[in-house]
Amino acid sequence: MDVPLGRYQNVSLDQIQCACSFPFSFADPKVSGYSFSFGRRKWRHPFSRVKCSSVEQELRPRPKPRPSKFDVDWPERTVLEEEAGAGKRSPGICSQIEKLALHKRYREALELFEILEYEGRFEVGCSTYDALVSACIGLRSVRAVKRVFSYMVSTGFEPDSYMRNRVLLMHVKCGMMIDARKMFDEMPDRNLVSWNTMIAGLVDSGDYVEALQLFLAMWEEFSEGESRLFATIIRASAGLGLVSVGRQLHSSALKMGLGEDIFVSCTLIDMYSKCGSIEDAQFVFDEMPEKTTVGWNSIIAGYALHGYSEEALCMYYEMRDAGVKMDHFTFSIVLRICTRLASVEHAKQAHAALIRHGFGLDIVASTTLVDFYSKWGRVEDARQVFDRMPEKNVISWNALIAGYGNHGRGEEAVEVFKQMVREGMKPNHVTFLLVLSACSYSGLSDLGWEIFESMTGEYKTKPRPMHYACMIELLGREGSLDEAFALIRRAPFKPTVNMWAALLTACRVHQNFELGRFAAEKLYGMEPEKLSNYIVLLNIYNSCGKMKEAAEVVHTLKRKGLRMLVACTWIEINKQSHAFLSGDKSHAQTEEIYQKLDNLMLEISKCGYIPEDKHMLPDVDEQEAQLPFYHSEKLAIAFGLINTPEWMPLQMVQSHRICNDCHNAIKLITLATRREIVFRDASRFHHFKDGSCSCGDYW
Repeated sequence: MDVPLGRYQNVSLDQIQCACSFPFSFADPKVSGYSFSFGRRKWRHPFSRVKCSSVEQELRPRPKPRPSKFDVDWPERTVLEEEAGAGKRSPGICSQIEKLALHKRYREALELFEILEYEGRFEVGCSTYDALVSACIGLRSVRAVKRVFSYMVSTGFEPDSYMRNRVLLMHVKCGMMIDARKMFDEMPDRNLVSWNTMIAGLVDSGDYVEALQLFLAMWEEFSEGESRLFATIIRASAGLGLVSVGRQLHSSALKMGLGEDIFVSCTLIDMYSKCGSIEDAQFVFDEMPEKTTVGWNSIIAGYALHGYSEEALCMYYEMRDAGVKMDHFTFSIVLRICTRLASVEHAKQAHAALIRHGFGLDIVASTTLVDFYSKWGRVEDARQVFDRMPEKNVISWNALIAGYGNHGRGEEAVEVFKQMVREGMKPNHVTFLLVLSACSYSGLSDLGWEIFESMTGEYKTKPRPMHYACMIELLGREGSLDEAFALIRRAPFKPTVNMWAALLTACRVHQNFELGRFAAEKLYGMEPEKLSNYIVLLNIYNSCGKMKEAAEVVHTLKRKGLRMLVACTWIEINKQSHAFLSGDKSHAQTEEIYQKLDNLMLEISKCGYIPEDKHMLPDVDEQEAQLPFYHSEKLAIAFGLINTPEWMPLQMVQSHRICNDCHNAIKLITLATRREIVFRDASRFHHFKDGSCSCGDYW
């Protein structure tokens, strides 16, 4: 059979260890805190030499169990009968444990197991231990794992190969990787199931290097592997971002005839996408003999991950036309794409399809809908979707809080936060970030400080730098720049980029050029390759009259070859995206657009609009400053007003941060035209309505 991936065929798996350039070798017995002992050791009672951590710590005996809620017949026994019955099986209890585990009543099964623990003399068969392992895995209970394993050791249970692998899986699934690795190393007979279980556990726990190292050791012993093992180890290369390793694994899979396997193909698509090679991901997808739902989801997510939103949307429609069954993940990905593109029409279609396919109440898809509607100004629609959700998680609550906060409705965001707490949902650090941001956007100083202080007191959550950045922004919005600077200095950690950026924004708004120059220089030192920091610093030097320093910044920009990209604004009309640049005259309706914009400028001039000839924003270059009337934002708005009905809000996306002049003009345009305009720039969402903006002129 001809293998199309010819450029990968000449790489053997034997070369992976050398090509990966890992900072260790098999000669080193200790890697990542584990001990590599691949020599096989034989003994009569293997589990007697493998002690669980609870055994090594000599935990005290369990207290006498509570009266059982199960009907278990315990006949009266004499002392002689008890001595004669020691080590006998108890089929009644064991069969009940197995039945409970079979019906997934895991807690009750483990409660019944307490009787065996207390008596301590009954032999338990493999089928009962298998049921107890299932109960431990189902509950993800570390304590239950220690109980069951300790009982195995204390009763001298000798497991067969199947039960060894099951016990290993029990430790892996419950996150006890140190005990699992010790048990794996001490296993007298390791088969492919043992290796697969251990490698998968390492990958799931994020120990990708360790997983690759163990895979190489397995390959030396078996030189074979099934599709799920290859899919697992390919995930490890994706986690490390090592496309070279992924390609070698791809080559080996092809040589072993696994190139058309669904598991391997879907994992390869995901790996190539995460490693930045979307062309290879598309190649693997095209070669799939059967394109499954997971395969389509992987390639769509890959395009979306790298910013190819239009291509991702096209792939979604191809998937729909191919008649492939869609799941809630499909719709979640598409709705996130629509959020990025500000595509309300596409989102409405996805919402309708989601309901038709029976996912209208799915928590993942519904949360994505809440996020989309709330971000693009349709907060009432978002609240309607949220209220209809039969089950909500912390992400659902966070999406609604963010929606209210983004559109300047801070009091409602705080009320949703309080409702969340009342209903027993524990807020996480993202929740606090969103509610503090909402307070900052709306200028709710007292509420913001109350919530910030409650983090360490009532909620036992340690504030992170991003929470401090919100409080710095809140102080900056009030003009309390000295207090904001003092908060940075007394923070219990090194100030981050976001903290200095929040202070810089405050300095720009309140025209404190000296402190702003200090903050900009800090940013310049922390992110020397970020263009916007140079532009901010240049604008501040010009505003302060520091011409020599400004010339040095310009010289640095030229030496580094950094150049500001021209701002671009997108607007979608009738499901078709239109892009505009400043002074753009390439559109088919150029003459009509410019005529409409000139009329708008005359109309808002009567309302007090005066073009600004100065700027102090990171995303405005010199060429744009010379075209204040024809910035991309204004051209997109004129086009939208021409091609949409009067009742329809305009929704746009900007690649840069909106300038002061356009911000002031758009406020007056909404006043003159009675149209709502939702605008997402590089900084945040702006909801313009009736002559005001949700940001409160602070962005």
